[in-house]
Amino acid sequence: MAFIGFDVYGTLVDPLGMDGPLREHVGDLAERFAATWRERQIDWTFRRALMGRYVDFDIVTREAFRATAAILGVDTRTAEAGLLETYRRLPAFADAHHGLARLAEAGHRMVAFSNGVGATLRALLGHARLLPPLTDVVSVDEVRTYKPNPVVYHHLVARCGASPDRTWLVSSNAWDVLGAKSAGLKAAWVRRSTRTHWDGGGIAEPDLVVASLGELVDRLPA
Repeated sequence: MAFIGFDVYGTLVDPLGMDGPLREHVGDLAERFAATWRERQIDWTFRRALMGRYVDFDIVTREAFRATAAILGVDTRTAEAGLLETYRRLPAFADAHHGLARLAEAGHRMVAFSNGVGATLRALLGHARLLPPLTDVVSVDEVRTYKPNPVVYHHLVARCGASPDRTWLVSSNAWDVLGAKSAGLKAAWVRRSTRTHWDGGGIAEPDLVVASLGELVDRLPA
């Protein structure tokens, strides 16, 4: 049995699923807006972690939204509140619920492990029907820095009460997998697109590479 921390954004729920709600407000720029918003969001968590200038993920998400609107030259001020609320109801990936349910049946202990704010994550995962099978939420807000700072992964290990070599991170984000491996954890990379290729920069390799959470059930050590 393993203790598994599941990344949320990009692994269990799809931030690029915002392209539909965005289309009403930015038209054909919707896909580009969703992708740029996500890129700005991740970049700013990296910068804030490096500088020690922490603010919570809800604030980062809002500021990344505003920056994206400025970059693309669109006026989203009247739509901002509604779109940020929609972001709290991102769609789950098709394999998420069934994969988590099968992992729970196999006896693995599972929590959400995310840059997101605890209350926001609980609402998001509840809406997506993923809490349960996930039994708890571990947020970086508890240590006030962001992945891939080693402090965050050590916090997951402390919360789960297992040794690092029995604690797994599951994430579609390569930088998250690298952070976990660098902190001594096991890690599985969910390759959600065939156009995505592993780029570990010579730092580390994932213990497992899977195309779906269903495949993870079959390959995760007992």
